[in-house]
Amino acid sequence: MEDERSAARYIAKGLREATYAVDVASDGNAAARQCEQNDYDAVILDVGDTGPGIPPEDRERVFERFVRLDPARGTGGAGLGLAIARWVAEAHGGQVRIVTSGPGGSIFAASLPG
Repeated sequence: MEDERSAARYIAKGLREATYAVDVASDGNAAARQCEQNDYDAVILDVGDTGPGIPPEDRERVFERFVRLDPARGTGGAGLGLAIARWVAEAHGGQVRIVTSGPGGSIFAASLPG
């Protein structure tokens, strides 16, 4: 049990550092909002952006590999980020989901069990 709690603490520390990295590396479009450990020792990281939002019909599709909703934007991405994030989270018993999305941005939540 103590080993599991130690692992949860290391994950929480890593995600807090990732939160700082997202804030520092942000170009104004993405910023980590919150990283916490809940009562069940799950670590939760919320990340938001200020983009145009994701249409309801595409909110599950954005987690598929190579999906880019607006290829004309030229962001240089390959459409793999969300697919990889969800795959890693699920491999560790967690999840990544869209909390909300609309004009003015989206909020994503990643959770990992403690």
